[in-house]
Amino acid sequence: MKYFVTGATGFLGGVLVRKLREQGHKVHASVRDPEKAQDLQAIGVKLFKGDVTDKESMREAMLGVDGVYHVAGWYKIGVKDKRDAERVNVQGTRNVLELMQELTIPKGIYTSTCAVNSDTHGKVVDESYRFSGKHLSEYDRTKAAAHKIAKEFIAKGLPLVIVMPGLIYGPGDTSSLRESIISHLQGQLPMMPAEAGNCPAHVEDVVEGHVLAMEKGRIGESYIISGDRYLLADAFKLASQISGKRPPMVAPAQMMKVMSVLARPFDSILPPSYTSEGLRVIAGVTYMGDNSKARRELGYNPRPFREGWAETVRHEMKLLGM
Repeated sequence: MKYFVTGATGFLGGVLVRKLREQGHKVHASVRDPEKAQDLQAIGVKLFKGDVTDKESMREAMLGVDGVYHVAGWYKIGVKDKRDAERVNVQGTRNVLELMQELTIPKGIYTSTCAVNSDTHGKVVDESYRFSGKHLSEYDRTKAAAHKIAKEFIAKGLPLVIVMPGLIYGPGDTSSLRESIISHLQGQLPMMPAEAGNCPAHVEDVVEGHVLAMEKGRIGESYIISGDRYLLADAFKLASQISGKRPPMVAPAQMMKVMSVLARPFDSILPPSYTSEGLRVIAGVTYMGDNSKARRELGYNPRPFREGWAETVRHEMKLLGM
Protein backbone atom coordinates (compact mmCIF):
# COMPACT_ATOMS: atom_id res chain seq x y z
CA MET A 1 0.00 0.00 0.00
CA LYS A 2 0.95 3.64 -0.33
CA TYR A 3 0.30 5.96 2.60
CA PHE A 4 0.57 9.67 3.25
CA VAL A 5 1.63 10.62 6.80
CA THR A 6 1.63 14.01 8.50
CA GLY A 7 3.83 14.61 11.51
CA ALA A 8 6.42 12.11 10.30
CA THR A 9 9.29 13.94 12.01
CA GLY A 10 7.54 13.86 15.39
CA PHE A 11 7.67 11.29 18.18
CA LEU A 12 4.57 9.28 17.23
CA GLY A 13 4.76 9.94 13.49
CA GLY A 14 8.40 8.92 13.31
CA VAL A 15 7.71 5.53 14.88
CA LEU A 16 4.66 5.09 12.63
CA VAL A 17 6.51 5.67 9.34
CA ARG A 18 9.22 3.24 10.40
CA LYS A 19 6.58 0.63 11.19
CA LEU A 20 4.91 1.14 7.83
CA ARG A 21 8.22 0.82 5.99
CA GLU A 22 9.06 -2.36 7.93
CA GLN A 23 5.76 -3.78 6.69
CA GLY A 24 6.75 -3.01 3.11
CA HIS A 25 4.43 -0.06 2.47
CA LYS A 26 5.37 3.02 0.46
CA VAL A 27 5.24 6.18 2.55
CA HIS A 28 4.89 9.81 1.48
CA ALA A 29 5.52 12.50 4.09
CA SER A 30 5.17 16.27 4.07
CA VAL A 31 7.97 17.88 6.06
CA ARG A 32 8.81 21.53 6.56
CA ASP A 33 12.52 20.99 5.95
CA PRO A 34 13.50 17.88 3.96
CA GLU A 35 17.16 18.49 4.80
CA LYS A 36 16.36 17.81 8.47
CA ALA A 37 14.50 14.59 7.67
CA GLN A 38 17.28 12.65 5.96
CA ASP A 39 16.86 9.80 8.45
CA LEU A 40 13.39 9.21 7.02
CA GLN A 41 14.64 9.38 3.45
CA ALA A 42 17.30 6.82 4.38
CA ILE A 43 14.62 4.23 5.19
CA GLY A 44 12.76 4.88 1.95
CA VAL A 45 10.22 7.54 2.93
CA LYS A 46 9.49 9.87 0.00
CA LEU A 47 9.74 13.43 1.31
CA PHE A 48 7.73 16.40 0.07
CA LYS A 49 8.29 19.95 1.28
CA GLY A 50 5.04 21.00 2.90
CA ASP A 51 3.12 21.71 6.06
CA VAL A 52 -0.39 21.01 7.35
CA THR A 53 -1.01 24.75 7.69
CA ASP A 54 -0.60 25.11 3.91
CA LYS A 55 -3.20 22.96 2.19
CA GLU A 56 -1.82 23.12 -1.33
CA SER A 57 1.68 22.18 -0.17
CA MET A 58 0.36 18.67 0.59
CA ARG A 59 -1.55 18.00 -2.60
CA GLU A 60 1.26 16.36 -4.61
CA ALA A 61 2.24 14.12 -1.69
CA MET A 62 -1.35 12.90 -1.28
CA LEU A 63 -2.03 12.16 -4.95
CA GLY A 64 -2.72 8.48 -5.57
CA VAL A 65 -2.24 7.21 -2.02
CA ASP A 66 -4.32 4.38 -0.58
CA GLY A 67 -4.66 5.95 2.84
CA VAL A 68 -3.85 8.95 5.00
CA TYR A 69 -2.53 9.06 8.56
CA HIS A 70 -3.04 12.57 9.94
CA VAL A 71 -0.81 12.47 13.01
CA ALA A 72 0.65 15.99 13.11
CA GLY A 73 -0.33 18.06 16.12
CA TRP A 74 0.72 20.90 18.43
CA TYR A 75 0.90 19.59 21.99
CA LYS A 76 2.74 22.14 24.11
CA ILE A 77 1.61 23.02 27.63
CA GLY A 78 2.46 26.22 29.47
CA VAL A 79 4.23 27.99 26.61
CA LYS A 80 3.77 31.73 26.07
CA ASP A 81 3.01 31.69 22.33
CA LYS A 82 0.00 29.47 21.64
CA ARG A 83 -0.89 30.75 18.17
CA ASP A 84 0.29 27.56 16.45
CA ALA A 85 -2.28 25.51 18.37
CA GLU A 86 -5.13 26.85 16.26
CA ARG A 87 -3.12 26.86 13.03
CA VAL A 88 -1.83 23.29 13.35
CA ASN A 89 -4.52 21.42 15.30
CA VAL A 90 -7.63 23.07 13.89
CA GLN A 91 -6.85 24.56 10.49
CA GLY A 92 -4.26 21.86 9.74
CA THR A 93 -6.84 19.13 10.34
CA ARG A 94 -9.36 20.88 8.13
CA ASN A 95 -6.72 21.20 5.36
CA VAL A 96 -5.80 17.51 5.45
CA LEU A 97 -9.40 16.31 5.48
CA GLU A 98 -10.46 18.68 2.70
CA LEU A 99 -7.65 17.36 0.50
CA MET A 100 -8.53 13.78 1.36
CA GLN A 101 -12.10 14.53 0.28
CA GLU A 102 -11.08 16.31 -2.93
CA LEU A 103 -8.70 13.52 -3.93
CA THR A 104 -11.20 10.77 -3.00
CA ILE A 105 -8.69 8.89 -0.88
CA PRO A 106 -10.19 5.52 0.22
CA LYS A 107 -9.49 5.74 3.97
CA GLY A 108 -7.93 7.98 6.57
CA ILE A 109 -6.90 7.79 10.22
CA TYR A 110 -7.09 10.95 12.30
CA THR A 111 -5.09 11.07 15.54
CA SER A 112 -7.24 12.74 18.15
CA THR A 113 -6.63 12.34 21.91
CA CYS A 114 -8.34 11.40 25.16
CA ALA A 115 -7.64 15.01 26.19
CA VAL A 116 -10.68 16.13 24.17
CA ASN A 117 -12.63 14.84 27.19
CA SER A 118 -10.62 17.04 29.55
CA ASP A 119 -10.70 16.04 33.25
CA THR A 120 -12.76 12.86 33.69
CA HIS A 121 -12.64 13.22 37.50
CA GLY A 122 -11.35 9.72 38.07
CA LYS A 123 -13.75 7.97 35.70
CA VAL A 124 -12.47 5.78 32.87
CA VAL A 125 -14.74 6.84 30.00
CA ASP A 126 -15.40 5.28 26.60
CA GLU A 127 -15.96 6.68 23.11
CA SER A 128 -19.57 7.64 23.86
CA TYR A 129 -18.52 10.17 26.52
CA ARG A 130 -19.08 13.83 25.66
CA PHE A 131 -17.37 16.64 27.57
CA SER A 132 -19.01 20.02 28.01
CA GLY A 133 -17.33 22.86 29.81
CA LYS A 134 -14.13 24.84 29.72
CA HIS A 135 -10.98 22.98 28.69
CA LEU A 136 -7.90 23.06 30.89
CA SER A 137 -5.40 24.02 28.20
CA GLU A 138 -5.16 25.40 24.69
CA TYR A 139 -4.01 21.94 23.57
CA ASP A 140 -7.19 20.33 24.93
CA ARG A 141 -9.39 23.04 23.42
CA THR A 142 -7.92 22.98 19.93
CA LYS A 143 -7.78 19.18 19.75
CA ALA A 144 -11.45 19.09 20.79
CA ALA A 145 -12.24 21.57 18.02
CA ALA A 146 -10.31 19.43 15.51
CA HIS A 147 -12.12 16.29 16.71
CA LYS A 148 -15.42 18.04 16.02
CA ILE A 149 -14.22 18.94 12.51
CA ALA A 150 -13.30 15.30 11.88
CA LYS A 151 -16.78 14.21 12.96
CA GLU A 152 -18.33 16.80 10.62
CA PHE A 153 -16.34 15.43 7.68
CA ILE A 154 -17.43 11.89 8.59
CA ALA A 155 -21.06 13.04 8.61
CA LYS A 156 -20.52 14.33 5.06
CA GLY A 157 -19.27 10.90 3.94
CA LEU A 158 -15.49 11.09 4.39
CA PRO A 159 -14.09 7.54 4.94
CA LEU A 160 -12.32 8.41 8.19
CA VAL A 161 -11.54 6.58 11.43
CA ILE A 162 -10.61 8.47 14.59
CA VAL A 163 -8.10 7.10 17.10
CA MET A 164 -7.72 8.58 20.59
CA PRO A 165 -4.46 7.88 22.41
CA GLY A 166 -3.98 8.78 26.05
CA LEU A 167 -0.57 9.74 27.39
CA ILE A 168 2.11 8.42 25.02
CA TYR A 169 5.51 7.48 26.43
CA GLY A 170 8.60 5.62 25.30
CA PRO A 171 12.19 6.13 24.13
CA GLY A 172 12.49 9.19 21.91
CA ASP A 173 9.69 11.12 23.61
CA THR A 174 9.85 14.90 23.15
CA SER A 175 7.10 15.96 25.57
CA SER A 176 7.06 17.40 29.09
CA LEU A 177 6.77 13.83 30.41
CA ARG A 178 10.34 13.16 29.29
CA GLU A 179 11.43 16.38 30.98
CA SER A 180 9.88 15.09 34.21
CA ILE A 181 11.72 11.76 33.90
CA ILE A 182 15.02 13.57 33.40
CA SER A 183 14.30 15.90 36.32
CA HIS A 184 13.60 12.86 38.49
CA LEU A 185 16.84 11.17 37.46
CA GLN A 186 18.75 14.37 38.23
CA GLY A 187 17.08 14.69 41.63
CA GLN A 188 15.24 17.85 40.60
CA LEU A 189 11.60 16.71 40.62
CA PRO A 190 10.27 17.94 43.97
CA MET A 191 6.66 16.82 43.86
CA MET A 192 3.90 14.99 42.03
CA PRO A 193 0.19 15.66 42.48
CA ALA A 194 -2.00 13.15 44.27
CA GLU A 195 -4.91 11.73 42.24
CA ALA A 196 -3.58 12.90 38.85
CA GLY A 197 -3.63 10.07 36.39
CA ASN A 198 -3.89 8.88 32.82
CA CYS A 199 -4.07 5.71 30.77
CA PRO A 200 -0.53 5.72 29.34
CA ALA A 201 0.52 3.57 26.39
CA HIS A 202 3.92 2.86 24.89
CA VAL A 203 4.49 4.65 21.57
CA GLU A 204 4.97 1.35 19.73
CA ASP A 205 1.58 0.14 20.97
CA VAL A 206 -0.09 3.41 19.96
CA VAL A 207 1.44 2.99 16.49
CA GLU A 208 0.10 -0.55 16.37
CA GLY A 209 -3.32 0.90 17.21
CA HIS A 210 -3.05 3.24 14.22
CA VAL A 211 -2.09 0.39 11.88
CA LEU A 212 -4.93 -1.80 13.17
CA ALA A 213 -7.38 1.07 12.72
CA MET A 214 -6.38 1.38 9.08
CA GLU A 215 -6.68 -2.37 8.57
CA LYS A 216 -9.78 -3.12 10.63
CA GLY A 217 -11.34 0.10 11.88
CA ARG A 218 -14.93 0.77 10.87
CA ILE A 219 -15.44 3.96 8.88
CA GLY A 220 -16.89 6.71 11.04
CA GLU A 221 -15.94 5.09 14.34
CA SER A 222 -13.66 6.33 17.10
CA TYR A 223 -11.29 4.07 19.03
CA ILE A 224 -9.54 4.85 22.30
CA ILE A 225 -6.03 3.38 22.00
CA SER A 226 -4.78 4.14 25.49
CA GLY A 227 -3.21 1.83 28.04
CA ASP A 228 -4.52 0.92 31.47
CA ARG A 229 -5.25 3.37 34.30
CA TYR A 230 -2.19 4.58 36.22
CA LEU A 231 -1.64 7.44 38.66
CA LEU A 232 1.24 9.81 37.91
CA ALA A 233 2.58 9.56 41.46
CA ASP A 234 2.66 5.76 41.20
CA ALA A 235 4.52 6.00 37.89
CA PHE A 236 7.29 8.00 39.54
CA LYS A 237 7.40 5.68 42.54
CA LEU A 238 8.09 2.93 40.02
CA ALA A 239 10.71 5.13 38.32
CA SER A 240 12.34 5.55 41.73
CA GLN A 241 12.52 1.79 42.23
CA ILE A 242 14.22 1.45 38.85
CA SER A 243 16.60 4.39 39.19
CA GLY A 244 17.37 4.29 42.90
CA LYS A 245 16.54 7.99 43.12
CA ARG A 246 14.32 9.39 45.87
CA PRO A 247 10.66 9.52 44.77
CA PRO A 248 9.07 12.97 44.55
CA MET A 249 6.83 14.13 47.34
CA VAL A 250 3.13 13.55 46.69
CA ALA A 251 1.29 16.84 47.06
CA PRO A 252 -2.48 17.21 47.61
CA ALA A 253 -4.32 18.15 44.44
CA GLN A 254 -5.78 21.23 46.09
CA MET A 255 -2.30 22.47 46.90
CA MET A 256 -1.33 22.21 43.23
CA LYS A 257 -4.47 24.11 42.23
CA VAL A 258 -3.58 26.93 44.63
CA MET A 259 -0.03 26.97 43.22
CA SER A 260 -1.44 27.27 39.69
CA VAL A 261 -3.31 30.42 40.70
CA LEU A 262 -0.28 31.89 42.46
CA ALA A 263 1.92 31.18 39.43
CA ARG A 264 -0.25 33.16 37.01
CA PRO A 265 1.48 36.55 37.45
CA PHE A 266 4.84 34.90 36.79
CA ASP A 267 3.89 32.84 33.71
CA SER A 268 6.13 34.90 31.44
CA ILE A 269 9.29 33.91 33.33
CA LEU A 270 8.47 30.39 34.57
CA PRO A 271 9.42 27.14 32.79
CA PRO A 272 6.37 25.67 30.96
CA SER A 273 5.72 22.90 33.50
CA TYR A 274 5.55 25.41 36.36
CA THR A 275 3.27 28.00 34.71
CA SER A 276 -0.35 28.32 35.81
CA GLU A 277 -1.44 26.19 32.83
CA GLY A 278 1.31 23.62 33.38
CA LEU A 279 0.31 23.15 37.03
CA ARG A 280 -3.41 23.24 36.28
CA VAL A 281 -3.35 20.30 33.86
CA ILE A 282 -1.78 17.99 36.46
CA ALA A 283 -3.48 19.24 39.64
CA GLY A 284 -5.40 16.08 40.44
CA VAL A 285 -6.62 15.89 36.84
CA THR A 286 -7.37 12.56 35.17
CA TYR A 287 -7.42 11.91 31.43
CA MET A 288 -8.85 8.41 31.51
CA GLY A 289 -10.00 6.39 28.49
CA ASP A 290 -11.38 2.83 28.19
CA ASN A 291 -9.69 0.85 25.38
CA SER A 292 -12.20 -2.06 25.46
CA LYS A 293 -13.65 -1.22 22.05
CA ALA A 294 -10.22 -1.16 20.40
CA ARG A 295 -9.31 -4.45 22.07
CA ARG A 296 -12.58 -6.03 20.93
CA GLU A 297 -12.80 -4.71 17.36
CA LEU A 298 -9.18 -4.13 16.37
CA GLY A 299 -7.29 -6.70 18.42
CA TYR A 300 -5.42 -3.89 20.19
CA ASN A 301 -3.32 -5.25 23.05
CA PRO A 302 -0.93 -2.74 24.70
CA ARG A 303 1.89 -3.99 26.92
CA PRO A 304 1.66 -3.65 30.72
CA PHE A 305 2.63 -0.17 31.87
CA ARG A 306 5.29 -1.43 34.31
CA GLU A 307 7.12 -3.15 31.46
CA GLY A 308 7.13 -0.23 29.03
CA TRP A 309 7.82 2.38 31.71
CA ALA A 310 10.84 0.46 33.03
CA GLU A 311 12.26 0.34 29.48
CA THR A 312 11.71 4.08 29.07
CA VAL A 313 13.30 5.07 32.39
CA ARG A 314 16.33 2.85 31.71
CA HIS A 315 16.65 4.41 28.24
CA GLU A 316 16.89 7.89 29.76
CA MET A 317 19.33 6.64 32.40
CA LYS A 318 21.59 5.33 29.66
CA LEU A 319 21.45 8.65 27.79
CA LEU A 320 22.46 10.43 31.00
CA GLY A 321 25.34 8.00 31.53
CA MET A 322 23.82 6.52 34.69
